[in-house]
Amino acid sequence: MPVDLNNERPLAWDSATLDADTKAMLDNLQPNILRAHVREHLSVLFVRFNNVAEGKAFLRRIATTKMKSARKHLEEVRDFAAGRRRGTPYVGIGISKAGYRDLGHTVEDVRKFGDPVFRDGMKRRIGLVEDPPVEQWERTYQREIHAVILIGDAEPGPVAALREEILADLPESARLLGEESGRGMRNPAGEGIEHFGYVDGRSQPLFLKDEVDKEPKKHWDPAFPLGNVLVPDPFAPNPARHHGSYLVFRKLEQNVRAFKEIERDLADGLGLSGTDRDRAGAMLVGRFKDGTPLTLKPRATGGPVDNDFTFEADDGSKCPFSGHVRKTNPRSFGREVLMARRGQTYGERTDDPWDDSAPEDRPSGEVGLLFMAFNGSLLAQFEFTQQSWADNPDFEVPATGHDPVIGQGDRDIKVSFPKVWGKPEMSVPQAQVAQTVTMKGGEYFFAPSLAYLRNL
Repeated sequence: MPVDLNNERPLAWDSATLDADTKAMLDNLQPNILRAHVREHLSVLFVRFNNVAEGKAFLRRIATTKMKSARKHLEEVRDFAAGRRRGTPYVGIGISKAGYRDLGHTVEDVRKFGDPVFRDGMKRRIGLVEDPPVEQWERTYQREIHAVILIGDAEPGPVAALREEILADLPESARLLGEESGRGMRNPAGEGIEHFGYVDGRSQPLFLKDEVDKEPKKHWDPAFPLGNVLVPDPFAPNPARHHGSYLVFRKLEQNVRAFKEIERDLADGLGLSGTDRDRAGAMLVGRFKDGTPLTLKPRATGGPVDNDFTFEADDGSKCPFSGHVRKTNPRSFGREVLMARRGQTYGERTDDPWDDSAPEDRPSGEVGLLFMAFNGSLLAQFEFTQQSWADNPDFEVPATGHDPVIGQGDRDIKVSFPKVWGKPEMSVPQAQVAQTVTMKGGEYFFAPSLAYLRNL
């Protein structure tokens, strides 16, 4: 019988009672979808095909010689945790709407994808999510991208070697349109951070029982059904057993200098002093730099960060309704919207992102996030989150403002911030903070099943 994508129970992937259809799904699913793969070093290649037979053969060779299954990845994670061998590098493939057409699929074929956002492509959706005009995107993304190839590992050597092998195999009829390099950043505690200096990657939807079992669940249940991230692969030999996921890729440049100036000016305007000044940036992000949610008081140095919380008891006097993590994950509703985020930071820096250097010492560009997220529906997840939540100044409460981090569009209303944590006293209405994250281009892809790729 088909895999139940709506089952609320997390998947016990290595259970002895696992049914044949679910085993087949795991054996034909790309890694990094159900569970994040280590990608401290990441190479992203954007390819255009111009010959059906050669494009198919190229992807088939990668899939049969370079790619592992989701099940193989999970087995490697289990073995590494048990003190055995380290895992192998990750190679993933996404194909755009234009890519499927160039591989020989007809317009009618592409309509088998149920998501209208994927069928449109990112360039046709810019007005709905307030993206910049296409002519302002970087050149790579202005062009028609057919496929993205992701190569990741904990060490740079395997990534570089695989990149060279794959590019050497690229047929003469194809073109490498551009590439991105990502590299993980960590604070002194070893936690992954983004360029503004905040711990990143918290509150991911979890699909596997072994991951869910490790999380406290008194207030917030991180378990999500497979349907949040998987859909049947319409072109696979057996869509009931062979699944894929819609992948959104966006290059987001961060103006760190401007963001740090905003933090400083907000703290000054609210009269914050001492360690309480950290609350200015936390009100924009929704968490303190170490990941502690703003609904809780800052923790003492060291110890685990509590991620088992909701916003239900907070009227906005602790975490503003516009705080990034509150905008994009209200926690009390909208669970079906959450995406499996798999992004990576890019860009070189000479400063330490987590220290207290002056804003003037921070980069104003050329650094940011390669945003990647897997979706069961681009329409109901990524675009809904961006349009109806992040870009909407009236979500979740009227006139509380855009998401200060990823919100786009005219910020023409004034907002207030709590002057004292947990107290009703608010600042006088003031202009919303300026946008410091700029979308530089991207595309929507489908990460097909290995069964599809190996049968091209």
